Amino acid sequence: MLSAKSLFQEILDDDESFRLFCSIAASGESQGGWENGRIAALVPASQRELAPRIVRHGADEDKHGRIFNALLKKRGLRPVEVPGETDYTMLLERNGIGLAHGRLKREEPLSERDIITYLAHSRVTEQRASEQMRLLCRYFADDPDIGRAVKMISNDEDNHLAYCHEELLRLARAGHGRTIQRTLRECALSEIRVYRDVSLAVMAHMGRVLRWPRAKAAVLAAGIHAMYAYERLVGWRRMVSLTPPERRDALGGPAVAEAEYA
Repeated sequence: MLSAKSLFQEILDDDESFRLFCSIAASGESQGGWENGRIAALVPASQRELAPRIVRHGADEDKHGRIFNALLKKRGLRPVEVPGETDYTMLLERNGIGLAHGRLKREEPLSERDIITYLAHSRVTEQRASEQMRLLCRYFADDPDIGRAVKMISNDEDNHLAYCHEELLRLARAGHGRTIQRTLRECALSEIRVYRDVSLAVMAHMGRVLRWPRAKAAVLAAGIHAMYAYERLVGWRRMVSLTPPERRDALGGPAVAEAEYA
């Protein structure tokens, strides 16, 4: 029977597909770490209290990248080059989501509007990351090889999502509500399209590595298109709502080192 668990298990059991999976994940997390580091360095004076939390966010993302690379090393594998069509982070940038790398490489302070763009982008993408990691936790929390890693990363992603809710609500109370909602909607609608395209590309690469029959590949592609149709119709709304999080000041302390989860 074709299920999410059986699909992930197949990918994790094969060295080459596991290698591709971890390489894609590590690359995306490392890019996120760099972006947050630059944003923290360029925060405008009016939002300086955010800087330590952005630094913590970036440190978590860097840590996740190291963890995925450590999972590869544990199996005696080396990272592979990430195919461009599977690079979620860079494709988001090319679609105008978040702050462009060219902007972040300059030494000009960001504006308050830039911070709203950053937080809205993060709120949408962290929703996706939180859901994905919770799915992995559901099936592999007790796995001896990856269980501790997925639980730690899942907890971090939930913290990141809580932080985005809290900070966007703070900015909404300061009079930026309409800008925030407009930016969230634009980000969400673009993200679901990029996620569909990346998912199709990743499944195509996995299918070649694992030699999936055409019928199986077609069923998976149909499922991805069906999910996109649902998200385009109503699912995107979960990415734009803002509610006070149960986890308050989720990024208020130092990052937890990955050595504690080795």
